[in-house]
Amino acid sequence: MKTAILFLALVFAAYTAAEPSNAQKQHDINYLLWKVNEELRDDHLKHLSETFKPAEHASHYDDGGAAVQHLMEEDKDHRLLEQKHWFSLFNTKQREEAIMLFEVLIHCKDWDTFVGNAAYWRNHMNEGEFVYALYVAVLHSSLTEHIVLPPLYEVTPHMFTNSEVIQQAYHAKMTQTPGKFKSTFTGTSKNKEQRVAYFGEDIGMNTHHVFWHMEFPFWWKDSYGHKLDRKGENFYWVHNQLNHRFDHERISNYLSPTEELNWHMPIHEGFAPHTTYKYGGQFPSRPDDIEWSDVDGVARVRDMIIYDNRIRDAIAHGYIEKDDGTHVDIMNDHGADVLGDIIESSNYSPNVHYYGALHNTAHIMLGRQADPHGKYDLPPGVMEHFETATRDPAFFRLHKYMDNIFRDHKDSLPAYTTEDLTFDGITVTEFSVEGDLETYMEDFEYSLVNAVDDTPEIADVEISTIIPRLNHKEFSYHIAINNNNGVDKLATVRIFGWAHRDENGELFSFDEGRWAALELDKFWVKLHAGGNEFVRKSSEASVTVTDVPSFKTIMERTEAARSGGGDLDLHEFESATGMPNRFLIPKGQKNGMEFDLIICVTDGEADAAVDNLHENTDFIHYGAHGVYPDKRPHGYPLDRRYDDARVFHEVPNFGHTMVKIFHTGHHH
Repeated sequence: MKTAILFLALVFAAYTAAEPSNAQKQHDINYLLWKVNEELRDDHLKHLSETFKPAEHASHYDDGGAAVQHLMEEDKDHRLLEQKHWFSLFNTKQREEAIMLFEVLIHCKDWDTFVGNAAYWRNHMNEGEFVYALYVAVLHSSLTEHIVLPPLYEVTPHMFTNSEVIQQAYHAKMTQTPGKFKSTFTGTSKNKEQRVAYFGEDIGMNTHHVFWHMEFPFWWKDSYGHKLDRKGENFYWVHNQLNHRFDHERISNYLSPTEELNWHMPIHEGFAPHTTYKYGGQFPSRPDDIEWSDVDGVARVRDMIIYDNRIRDAIAHGYIEKDDGTHVDIMNDHGADVLGDIIESSNYSPNVHYYGALHNTAHIMLGRQADPHGKYDLPPGVMEHFETATRDPAFFRLHKYMDNIFRDHKDSLPAYTTEDLTFDGITVTEFSVEGDLETYMEDFEYSLVNAVDDTPEIADVEISTIIPRLNHKEFSYHIAINNNNGVDKLATVRIFGWAHRDENGELFSFDEGRWAALELDKFWVKLHAGGNEFVRKSSEASVTVTDVPSFKTIMERTEAARSGGGDLDLHEFESATGMPNRFLIPKGQKNGMEFDLIICVTDGEADAAVDNLHENTDFIHYGAHGVYPDKRPHGYPLDRRYDDARVFHEVPNFGHTMVKIFHTGHHH
């Protein structure tokens, strides 16, 4: 009897122990992802992977253990994808399996259950499915609020690194010779798209894209714990900004803006990825000027045209038809949110059977054009992975096509008037830039240790690659605002910019510029009565994020905190969903690219969806948790047409300046 009581006491103590430190949690996540294609290198986690019983303690799951029971049955019946095989989120069966593991992790009520499951399933599931499920769970679980995920390009380097460099890394490992290998972008100077490959193939930008889709998964259900606020509109806006940033890079390199894809026309640009799956062979190439083909088991081209027509009809009518036959009005600020849910489409779509999944299906269609009927059993193309999609120029053509659908909707809404835009008593008296706007190319090094096969018996050697990337010198905005209301006012400060001229040197009209605008910053300030002056640094931009430290740096800082007993503070790296700060402004030109800067100061009290925004210095533009803090539509006040551009320019709470962006070459 005493033995039984002691055993129960020990079990109770184990599950009521204090929550582990953030450093311990970070340590566990680090080693779950370190050498993810090999056996665990942490003794505690390895022991957990061999001894943890996922289904034994149903009370430690907030769904009563339903998700883990389901996954255990799938594993027992050998229905899960084997290890050492490629994984694609756009493969329905593989996605369902990854979601099964995510559901197990998101329903864990304590860290012991979370980490025990992660260790156990790391040994039992496909590595790609495991990485995806763990990343999304860490981003959304309350148990992992302050965890920083290591950069994906060092966890799964094959998805980000040219195969020629991977081959060199294997040679270095086999010969135990440390090496730093130079990476280049795909293609040659014979391909004009090579001029902007530094954007589409930038590993930081690739990471931003995949992280956004992890923060806002199209398969998300609110039963997981929270609603993804304005998910459809966020889908529209993040891809709108990717497209417009890419077009600005094209202008700076004397290329015309991206042309949209057309289901009736050939796909002009081919693409040779020069990347290889860790398991599964080369990513397929696509030749130039191929005609669209139906893709077996996915969709016919005719289906895509039908879905396109139905969406455009909805915009023309001003409403969406739900699956129960009722209508949803879209002639308002909320319309883009509904359209985004439909076009992607996500689980939030009110009628997926009628409107289809234009975005997701188009990604698969593009990825399969090299082998549309499965004749050669090729693995998925780059468009079938969010990590690699932006490497393909067709990605931007696809999203230009979708962005133009959103523009049709936005242009159908009533134009903004002076009354809509005026912030009574507020006047922008100065708006200027301190410091030169200057871009340059720099070398960036990242590790390839996790790219090569390994065994604990052979020591690691330092293997890395160096790749050029775009950056800019720091600069600041100097802003002066008069508040003539006699009382303090909360204000939203919105900063946008666009190229003053196109690739041929012709002036952009206001309407062309405002739709192509890049959102450069958004923040809240308390304006005191009278004059207000302040400086805003480019490094503070809320729409961008800093680089996540290397995997090695995260591990070193984690172990230092664990051994020293101190707190691990990596909070500035907790979100990777904004654009890299390096891409805040587009690449300049040798003699300077003229660039219009716009400041819009709007009523913060009317804008705010949450309290005390002016005290929030950690505002994350694309964060998924809670309510989006700005009530206004994304891009406001440039998101709608203007019947007369003078309306915009005559509002006293708006300001304009023109600057030049210079490019100074390569900084080593």
